[in-house]
This record gives sequence, structure tokens and C-alpha cells, in this order.
Amino acid sequence: MNETQDGEERDLPRGADLLHDPLLNKGTAFSEEERELLGLRGLLPPHVHSQQEQGMRFLEHFRKKPTPLEKYMDLIDLQDRNETLFYRVVMDHLKEMMPILYTPTVGQACQEYGHIFRRSRGLFISAEDTGRIEEVLRNWPHRGIRIIVVTDGERILGLGDLGADGMGIPVGKLALYTACAGINPEECLPVTLDVGTDNEELLHDPLYIGLKQRRLRGPAYDEFIREFFVAVQALFPDALIQLEDFANINAFRLLQKYRHQACVFDDDIQGTGAVALAGLYSAMRITGQRLRDLKLLFLGAGEAGTGIADMVVAAMVIEGLSREEARRRCWFVDSRGLIVESRRDLAPHKRPYAHGHIHLPNLLAAIDDLRPDVLIGVSGQPGHFTQDVLETMARYNERPIVFALSNPTSQSECTAEEAYTWTQKRVLFASGSPFDPVAIHGQTFLPRQGNNAYIFPGMGLGIVTSRAKLVTDEMFLAAARALADEVSDADLEQGSLLPPIEKMRQGSIAIAVAVAKTVYQQELAQQPEPDDLPTFIKSQMYEPTYESYV
Repeated sequence: MNETQDGEERDLPRGADLLHDPLLNKGTAFSEEERELLGLRGLLPPHVHSQQEQGMRFLEHFRKKPTPLEKYMDLIDLQDRNETLFYRVVMDHLKEMMPILYTPTVGQACQEYGHIFRRSRGLFISAEDTGRIEEVLRNWPHRGIRIIVVTDGERILGLGDLGADGMGIPVGKLALYTACAGINPEECLPVTLDVGTDNEELLHDPLYIGLKQRRLRGPAYDEFIREFFVAVQALFPDALIQLEDFANINAFRLLQKYRHQACVFDDDIQGTGAVALAGLYSAMRITGQRLRDLKLLFLGAGEAGTGIADMVVAAMVIEGLSREEARRRCWFVDSRGLIVESRRDLAPHKRPYAHGHIHLPNLLAAIDDLRPDVLIGVSGQPGHFTQDVLETMARYNERPIVFALSNPTSQSECTAEEAYTWTQKRVLFASGSPFDPVAIHGQTFLPRQGNNAYIFPGMGLGIVTSRAKLVTDEMFLAAARALADEVSDADLEQGSLLPPIEKMRQGSIAIAVAVAKTVYQQELAQQPEPDDLPTFIKSQMYEPTYESYV
């Protein structure tokens, strides 16, 4: 017998069936007694290895793989065999594993997903399942789901429409929920809503894994999404739903429609906003400025850009500005130049940031005219922070704040080395994907990722441990402040506006506590507040250690 995450006993599979269950399999770590009891004798080599020895074996061949994609495939194969060992390795070597499991390598993995596909992970719900989505969800083998990451694959990172091949993103995000915040993997559900694709290459690829049809649009799409939300709330009423990599045309309206009906957030909008706000808080410890006094210029006016601006505006309001005053501190440049009131081509999510000003044709002209303190790139277009752009930022600011947040690395607006070189080492820099340390004139800088992975695991932990009914902006503001508080003076001295990756689990606990406190303050919790909230949250965290089956 074995206990589920709900505390209920269940019958253990035996023999080969046990070895093929990644949540229960221990491989060569099964003890002599377990092998005898569970019908494993002869199905494993005789020597009993410790989990540490198994990890050594994995790392030995993992590190021999010649490319990041092959390392990614090796990691996923381990996850498919032995999830406990997978999480032990990832948690113990997070700095090494995160760029493989997440950005930038996961982007390439999604681009080639149909060609490297080996074993299905997560749940694929297609447009052909309309009318029976609850039935499909019931096929998932676990009932105590607490976190669902769902995508329709239309805007995967900065790579565009990858359809069903975008499943690598929910799988990767949920792996980080476990590795960084201790969410039990048995309580996690990756979902891809396959409503087709408009990617011509995929439509003609014989190895594409999804529906070979154009994307569902209009009322049929909306009804499909509605049915999904209804089914999730019926089967998994305590689940947090994280929307991931939906296109602009759907992301904003879906968030606005469902955020007051379900426990849901959009990581590309709200998670990006919170991590960028944390980076700004850190930068201001160096510049001595107040958030309310900053002028921000964004390149790119999609989910990430307006999500950051909305979060900054909310924080500025707390500092005393009106919402309109705060919005006027945020300016945007899109593919057609500066966003101003006179333009008639603006999508609804851009209009709050269309100010009364002459139209300017490009980013450099906008910097020259507006003289912003902060430049944030969320365009998905590589190389747009040119030497002229960065030198101009440095001309108007003693310590220019520049965040090149587009990912994967191939889509970044500039490299870390370019940012430091073209600002004479004065830039305060963060990026969406990892860059190596930069050595210039005897000084070494350690830029860090302004990556959502700093935020969403702790957010999820705080939400599920308090059983929040809804997710609010105030929770994200609390998360941003908690993350910024994890940045030390030593971090700032070396050019790091965010804490080291190795401390993500510690940071996730701090974020979870801050978020849960906010849940209780807003009276959105569905269970009483513990006397010792930090201790309670830590007690709920999964640890990847083998349990005894005897």
C-alpha cells in the first residue's frame, strides 16, 4: 500500500508495472526487501544504489551530451523514468539545469517537438473534443490537481505559433513549480489546447503532432475555452490555472473575462510585470530614485510590455500618483512608432498608454525626445537595442536602466556585453534569457535574468497553500517586493538586479509567504490562516526523496 497526496491509501503496482511508473519508480535504489516484496527480483541488477549515486550516473552521461537540445532530451527521458531522481538532480544543480529545462533551450525543443517526441507528457485537449472536455480531463490519472499550466500554443516565447508543439512550455513551467517551490509533481497538470495552427511549416510537416487545420477563431474558440474552464472547476475546484503563451488577441480578454470567476493568472502579463518591477526596485537602490519619478519607455506593446506597465502603474499609485499620472510615466514604441492619441490603429490594450504627443517614427527618436530613465525591450525582435540606442540612453542617464527581456536568447534586443560596452559599464541590466558574465576593463559584471521563473513558482505556492479563491494584482505586487528584498548589496555591486538562481527555492518561500499574507488580508483564503505561516508553507513543500515501500 502507498498514500496519495490526499492521504488515501492505494495499491502499489508490482514488478515491471512499478518500474514503468515514473512517480513511484526508484530504479536501482529499490532495497532488497522492496525487491522481494514487490516482485522486482531479477528485473533489476543486483547492486542497490543510493539516490546520490544514481544522480552521479545521470550527470556523467548528461554532461557528455554535445548540444543543449540533446541534454534537454536526456532530462525529459529521466523525468519519464524516475521523477523523484529527476527533481533531485534539477534541484541540486538548478543553475546548470534551468537553461536546459527552461529558456533558452525549451524554445528550440518546442520548435522541434514533433521530431524529438518520444512519450506524451501532459494532456492534449483538441478542438475535436468540444462537448466532451470534462470527459477528456477525467482521463488524467490524478485527481488532487492544484496547478494547471495551459497554452494554446499561438505565441510560444518569441517564436510565434507552434501549435501543439508548444507543450514543452507547460511541462517546463510545472517542472520549475516543483523544483523551485516544492509543488508536488502529482498535483501538477500541463495542458495544451490544440485548436489548430496557422503555421504553414507545421501544417505541411508529416511529423507534426497536432491537428492539421487552421486555428479555431471567434465564437467557436470562446466556447471551447469556456467549456475548458467549466470542466476544470468541476473536476479540480482547488486548482490554480496559469495561462501561458496565448496570443495578444486572446490573452488580455481571457484574463479579464475569467480572473473574477476562477483562480487564474496570465504569466506573460502579470508574472512578467512582477519580475520587471522587482528589477526596478533593485535598480533604484543604486540610482536613489523613487518609482513614481521614473519615466519608462517600452519597445513592444504586447502582453509583456503592457503587463509590466500595468504592474508599475499599480505600484506608482501606492506611492501616491493617480492612475492617469502613473500611466503618463509609461510610453510605448511598437512597429509603427510611438504610441500616441492621434493614432487610429491601436488595439484596446494599447489605448491606456496612448498619450497626447507628436508621433515619433522609431525608438531612437523617442529616446531623444522623451529622455526615459528606463528602457524595456519586450518586442521579440533581436538586435533593436543598437549602439546608437544604448549610447543615447547613457547620454541622458548616469545609470541607464535597460531590460532586454525578449526570449529565447536569439530574440534578445541586445546582449549583456553590448549593453555594458555601449554604456561605458554604467548600465543597470537584466535580460529575459541567460548571458555569461561580462568582463570589461578589469571589471566583471554578473547580469541576471529578469525571468518569470523568479515569480510564478512562489506565487503558485502561496496561492495553493492558502487555497485562494482568486488571484489579484496586490498579490503580484507583494511578490515583486518580496523578490526585490532577496537581492543583497553584494548582488548589486556585481551588477545583479535579481538574486542568484541557486537561491530560487529560498526566494520562492519568501514570495509564497508574502502572497499568502495578501490572500488572507484580502479575505480570499478558503482555509484559516496558520499561526506560523512560514513554517506551514515549508511543511507543504515536496522534497524529492525516496520513500520506503516496506
